Amino acid sequence: MIIDKIVGNINELDKKEIEKYHMEKVYIESANLTKRVQRLKTDHDREIGIRLRESKDLQAGDILFKDEDNMIIVEIVSDDLLVIKPRSINEMGNIAHQLGNRHLPAQFEGDYMLVQYDYLVEELLEKMEVPFVREERKVEEAFRHIGHNHNE
Repeated sequence: MIIDKIVGNINELDKKEIEKYHMEKVYIESANLTKRVQRLKTDHDREIGIRLRESKDLQAGDILFKDEDNMIIVEIVSDDLLVIKPRSINEMGNIAHQLGNRHLPAQFEGDYMLVQYDYLVEELLEKMEVPFVREERKVEEAFRHIGHNHNE
């Protein structure tokens, strides 16, 4: 089966509507959410190919296939993350500057900054005495590098 478009997202459906479908999931690492072409297996061992026509990232809950009885949805695998909990705007600015110099992609949830685990970043946070925890957590979208060229 080749998937060439995202049909919708399960979060947009009514709970009663969802219950009438046999659900299959494809587990995708967050780093692969940006890939338009990939081969995957569902949790029911069905092989599918994804070749998206649109340049759109996959997201948690995306419906890749839906017929009268069945649905295949995207489930994101947990990432090993550093959840940074700065105590002040000054501390947030300092750590953001340090991580920006390393071109490290980050995401934000409320007052927390999320970065993929890196032992060097962990050492930096400890040295700077910035509060953080390391945990497995699902992110809703891919960590993206922002295009930048120092020669521009």
